[in-house]
Amino acid sequence: MPNPPAFEVSKDRLWLPFMAPVYARFAQPVGWAVFRVVIGLALVMESLPKIADPLGQIGFLEAIGFYPGWFWSPLLAGAQFVGGAMIALGLLTRPFALANAVTLLVTVWYHVNFPYGDAFLTEAGVQVLKAGGDLLVTPQGAKRLADGGAAFLHLVQLKAELSSLFWAGGCALFAAFGGGPFSVDRLFLKKEF
Repeated sequence: MPNPPAFEVSKDRLWLPFMAPVYARFAQPVGWAVFRVVIGLALVMESLPKIADPLGQIGFLEAIGFYPGWFWSPLLAGAQFVGGAMIALGLLTRPFALANAVTLLVTVWYHVNFPYGDAFLTEAGVQVLKAGGDLLVTPQGAKRLADGGAAFLHLVQLKAELSSLFWAGGCALFAAFGGGPFSVDRLFLKKEF
């Protein structure tokens, strides 16, 4: 049985029906592969500090209920590093993507339930800033810290939540749909999970 097309494109639904083969055979498979490589390499990059210190997350993981931390910390580092590489390659994509989607959803849960707080600076820090902090920070920095850094910290909080949600969503897509036509799974192994 021949391989079905990677992506179905109905000419009837397109404004430019002659583009259907370009979308089905090039644009969609290449876009899927590029997105897979970006997600995978981002996971690898994010995992490098964890790989450098595989037991460095023990306290954090135990604080959010993952006991024993000595077990979960290296497992998290390995899942993110190896999983990211496997997703980028498109090798055993679905199980590694599912594992990373779950860990990233825990990250989303953490950022939502344990926000950074309302102030970057303590009251003493704000007083130092008002009493001559222009020697310590640039004028733009002083503006950002005038409220104790609350507005800045809220932006950092939002970025953390949205980034984790985006990466979790990307991993969930690969867990559901696989690595695509330009993956090791499909090109060489001829099988997928």
